[in-house]
Amino acid sequence: MSKEALPQSIADLPAQRASAPKSKAEARALYFNTGNAFNLQLPPVPDESFTAEPAKALHRDTPTSLIACDRSKGLGCDFPATTPLVLARYARIRAGETLETNFAASGVIAYVITGKGSTLCGTERIEWNPGDSFVLPGGCKHEHRAGPADAVLWIVTNEPQLAFENLSPPQLGQAPTDLVHFPADEVQRQIELLYQVGRGEDIAGSALIFSSDRQEAIRNVLPTLTVAMNSLPAGKSQRPHRHNSVAVSLVIQGENCYSIVDGRRKDWSQWATTVTPATSVHSHHNAGSKTAMFLIVQDGGIYYFTRALGFEFAAD
Repeated sequence: MSKEALPQSIADLPAQRASAPKSKAEARALYFNTGNAFNLQLPPVPDESFTAEPAKALHRDTPTSLIACDRSKGLGCDFPATTPLVLARYARIRAGETLETNFAASGVIAYVITGKGSTLCGTERIEWNPGDSFVLPGGCKHEHRAGPADAVLWIVTNEPQLAFENLSPPQLGQAPTDLVHFPADEVQRQIELLYQVGRGEDIAGSALIFSSDRQEAIRNVLPTLTVAMNSLPAGKSQRPHRHNSVAVSLVIQGENCYSIVDGRRKDWSQWATTVTPATSVHSHHNAGSKTAMFLIVQDGGIYYFTRALGFEFAAD
């Protein structure tokens, strides 16, 4: 490029290549700079709620199938994604039928919205009921069978995380988690204990964090994903706060509840999947007469490990 043809700023330079590459490897090289490398504009993660997907999953005419909360087009992803690193789905399983899954993920998180049934993972089988949660290892086949009535599950994976780096799921026996079951009655007992003990205002809410023996050291269910059952008593609000992880939540009980996200009100809808974008200032409010319940999955494990969670309370 001649001196006369040079742009006024390095930010205006196109990607540069070797002037005289001596090999295919040299010819593949691209050169950016501090002006044009960091101005890539990615679509924002939208503050939204998925309501059509649970409605379809709960409709009696819907066959046994998976229904994805997919916003890959709006996110600019080449793979299904709810957020850049997380994919949420609803699974409908007709009475007496089996849904077989084999996700390209390191692990799978599930919550039972309705119905009773069982899940087979390798040589282990669990029986689940409404309100149960469970975690499955990735890289293997799972068989979910409904009982005498139709069942609906909420399923979340980190498939987009693996797809972003074109990684294969773990081989059999090498996943970072085993099959872990969190029954609804035990979850409720643990939540009641939190309220019996109480907390200070320096703690953000009274969330019950799910973990397991293999992940005890990092207190997550997967190295990159955190799962929490959050509760908010009637008439109470959670203080405005922000963090660098995105939150994908399932509204379990949210009558007359809403969130304020970056100054905008977002009303809750039963069984909706809601997305709270990373770094947004958000708070949750219960104007109803029942305790609000919502299951939250975050890609927080990544930020904990890199020491960059960025949690802080905002001004009320």
